Amino acid sequence: MQTAFNATLPLVIGSDHAGYDYKEQIKKVLTAAGWQVVDKGTYSTASTDYPDYAHPVATMVEQGEAAVGILICGSGNGVCMTANKHHDIRAALCWNEELAALSRQHNNANVLCIPARFVSLELAEAMTNTFLTTPFEGGRHQKRVEKI
Repeated sequence: MQTAFNATLPLVIGSDHAGYDYKEQIKKVLTAAGWQVVDKGTYSTASTDYPDYAHPVATMVEQGEAAVGILICGSGNGVCMTANKHHDIRAALCWNEELAALSRQHNNANVLCIPARFVSLELAEAMTNTFLTTPFEGGRHQKRVEKI
């Protein structure tokens, strides 16, 4: 898989209970594609609180310890809101491949948020691939991102 991110750094992933099954499958796909994946939890389908996983994922990206992050919860909203509290995090809630591409092309998003209860696993995997392989266009978009 070609990547739009620094592939020498790991990818960090996290989810709450609603995103656990998707997280586990996406980890397998990413590892098979050659990514080093750091899993910040959760580690089961037992009910849990999404900020407990979104903050560690966002922190790794924020501190330059991970190239990119992926967060998964039921609606995607909770993990997205939490991640976007971090400086220099541009977390994007996506529910189709076009949004995943645009979040990269126009917004230089560095955390993909997936709503597990609203997209199929196949679509989640496709969005992940699109997100990781789509470069930021820069140009007129750069000044907009800087205003964030």
